[in-house]
Amino acid sequence: MYKVFVGINKRYLNKEIVILKIMEKRGRPIGSEIRQNIVEILYFLKEGYAYGIYKIYVDIFPQVTMRSIYYHLKQGVKTGEFKVSKIKKEKGNFSWGDTVEKTYYALGRDASPKISKRVKDYFDKKNGRKSN
Repeated sequence: MYKVFVGINKRYLNKEIVILKIMEKRGRPIGSEIRQNIVEILYFLKEGYAYGIYKIYVDIFPQVTMRSIYYHLKQGVKTGEFKVSKIKKEKGNFSWGDTVEKTYYALGRDASPKISKRVKDYFDKKNGRKSN
């Protein structure tokens, strides 16, 4: 519990300001570097599923786990940075059976891409364009 000092004495007033500044910095920061990198990737991809996004991510940025990508996609849907554009069932010969359900993500209303040079260069190179 914090005491609030009210009075003319500047010594107490300064302590109050310091306490309030300390309280502002507590807790988890909003936003995530991984989620912002996914926003950058989806800006150029327009739409993608988790594993496809993961493969591109590890080509451009430092190693990250698949689980982390899934977590940040899920959190991004909650924050409005991503939206689920479609869910497709695809047939194939997989170790767990003959169908897979892929959730495709796109940028949401609250996404703010900053047009990362690293991501732009990756997609330019992939598409055979010369980057500036």
